Amino acid sequence: MMRGDRVIGASTEAKEGVGIRVIVGGSLGFAATNNLSKEGIKKALNAAIVRAKNVSSLRKAPIVFSADYLGKVSYSVTLKKRLEDLSVEERLKLGKELWKEVQSSVKEAKVPITMFEVSTSLEEKLIMNSDGGQIHSLIPRVNVGLNVVLLSTNRGSLQRMIELGGSGGAELIDHWEVRDKIRDEVPKLENVLLKGVEPPKEPVDLVAGSEVVGLIVHESAGHPMEADRILGREAAQAGESFVKPEMIGSFRIGSDLVTVVEDPTIPGSSGYYLFDDEGVPARPRYLYKEGVINEPLHNRHTAKIFNTTSNGAARAMDYNSEPIIRMSNTYFRPGTSSFEELLEDIQLGVFMKSYMEWNIDDMRWNMRFVGLEAYMIRKGELAEPVKNPVLEVTTKGFYSRVTDVGKELRFYPGMCGKGEPGQGVPVWFGGPDLKISKIRLGVISK
Repeated sequence: MMRGDRVIGASTEAKEGVGIRVIVGGSLGFAATNNLSKEGIKKALNAAIVRAKNVSSLRKAPIVFSADYLGKVSYSVTLKKRLEDLSVEERLKLGKELWKEVQSSVKEAKVPITMFEVSTSLEEKLIMNSDGGQIHSLIPRVNVGLNVVLLSTNRGSLQRMIELGGSGGAELIDHWEVRDKIRDEVPKLENVLLKGVEPPKEPVDLVAGSEVVGLIVHESAGHPMEADRILGREAAQAGESFVKPEMIGSFRIGSDLVTVVEDPTIPGSSGYYLFDDEGVPARPRYLYKEGVINEPLHNRHTAKIFNTTSNGAARAMDYNSEPIIRMSNTYFRPGTSSFEELLEDIQLGVFMKSYMEWNIDDMRWNMRFVGLEAYMIRKGELAEPVKNPVLEVTTKGFYSRVTDVGKELRFYPGMCGKGEPGQGVPVWFGGPDLKISKIRLGVISK
């Protein structure tokens, strides 16, 4: 990790251990240990049994798992360049080069701070259960993050977090062309800071960039479609959901153009896996399909409650964490229009390419996104920059206004948080650019 051109931290970490789940008396118990002796594992097993028994009398209905096919397989991600080949010296060189690139990319604004981080990890996992599942997986991941703050005495400041991540080897650093990305984006952000105007006050057409779309679908489709949220398990932890069980398959959330997919099997993705932590095969899940709420994310417990089978959404952060329902790679299904076709009929509008900040309520219904790189659209063409347009809308209000969908699918990495104790798992979110009809944009109050 670097601040400016100086190293502020470097570390390595190795963790190994065993997590154990049991069902006793219709109740689920979990315990974990990093003592891998026979005695240590037996102690953890007994702790899981005791915990299950202690709460079994409180359950209104016993926990029962759905009957699913469980795999017996070993798989791994192929490396073109070993993670060890990305040495500390190479990481330091990259950080300094990016810092210099940021400094040389601005003309008038100041750069009071940059923060750089590069990390690699290798996750090896063995899942075994008494229903016959036996899965061994080996997944390497690489992540790069650069936080840039631009400052103008007269125009204020803006902040940009550029993140790149995926599963694979050290070759990803070259594939991402991080230096070129900085060289291209930072001058545009300076232009927005120094010359950005307020968005129109009247309702206008909005073209939401794929980065904005990806975050929106993660927050307003992925999270509310987690079955444990729908059932209320997460209410006191990560939040609730506006979705009710009776809405599944019938409630219209958006136009026919709206399909949101959740797919762990995308090669090279941050959220990549082929079998979940209960041994269930992974597959694409269609959360919203042609505008209708379609399929929640399930583990084997919630699938049984919904009278279906699991769709492989159980994930644990590490051995010390309970497997719970999680997202992997969530995206808006692309359409057929080019970027130019999205713009061509807009007489007056705004293109919001990226975001600086966002928030959403616990029910995942009311949301607010503040644009970062953004431009006016005039007579079908991009025009002057717009500074911090604010998209504030309900989930249904957003998806029901989708009138055209771009054809270029792009993904962005993130770390999704959920659970108590909290768990963070790597994910991708993404989509194409979208055309949103007649929406009123706000501005950040001074």
